[in-house]
Amino acid sequence: MSAYISREKPFSKKWFKAYGFIVLGAVVISVGYVYFIIPYKILPGGVYGIAIVLHHSLGFPVGMTALVFNAALLGLGLKVLGPRFGIKTLTALVLTSLLVDLGSFLTGLEPLVEDDALLSSIFGGVLVGVGVGLIFKSRASTGGSDVFAMILAKYSSMPVGQLMIVIDSVVVLLGLAVFGDWKIPLYSWILIFVYGKTVDIVLQGPSYDKTLFIISKKHDLIKTKLVNDLGRRGSFITGEGMFGGKHHKIIFTTVTRREVALLQDYIHEIDPDAFMTVLQANEVLGGGFKTLKQKLED
Repeated sequence: MSAYISREKPFSKKWFKAYGFIVLGAVVISVGYVYFIIPYKILPGGVYGIAIVLHHSLGFPVGMTALVFNAALLGLGLKVLGPRFGIKTLTALVLTSLLVDLGSFLTGLEPLVEDDALLSSIFGGVLVGVGVGLIFKSRASTGGSDVFAMILAKYSSMPVGQLMIVIDSVVVLLGLAVFGDWKIPLYSWILIFVYGKTVDIVLQGPSYDKTLFIISKKHDLIKTKLVNDLGRRGSFITGEGMFGGKHHKIIFTTVTRREVALLQDYIHEIDPDAFMTVLQANEVLGGGFKTLKQKLED
């Protein structure tokens, strides 16, 4: 069981931090649903998307309906996938459901922004993304379509990520079929996009780092610039040109956005014919950047 479930010693610093993330995440998620998403029938896909459809069509409470579906999925997941979901996941699911229904009761589901479903889909996506990201940082799961996708992935050739997109899209189209309004799936896909991007930012942080591949005859001078002036590390990779078959060294390194400009100016001076590829580095750990230990302690 310990191979899948992250556990902390009760009442330790890490335990308080993990459950603090869960509580804060559940609060933020509930605010996103109650004030922005549910009132406009916007569907985030997954379990909560189905719960919102059932709420507006049959009057079922969103939180409890989502909890019932999540409990069924977790039970099936435990049977099919093994023990991957611990007490923290259960805590996150129950707390989020209770807060969503409590918030719905207290506010009467009056939207915070009246007559603006677009703005609500954007800010709802941001809030739910922040909340889910915080729960993920506690090493817990929010259940829903990711569990269902993992179950389906075991019996299909599709990766989990693609299956989640398919599941969420089916739920969104279900909303179209029930409500008969084309604006609902359009706003819902905006919500899903914003939500996904926000989760990535919460987990990885906003990245201004760039990964570089550089081919130059002056590779030794570039190495000196990187190590001595910029304080960066890197590696030489041996490559072979497709045209002519000549062997050359490829510099692989990661620098900040500002350092890219400095390095480009320098390389242009010493070797105008150099070849450089600049890639966005979503997350960089070690080698002068945030260490893996710092990442795990965040």
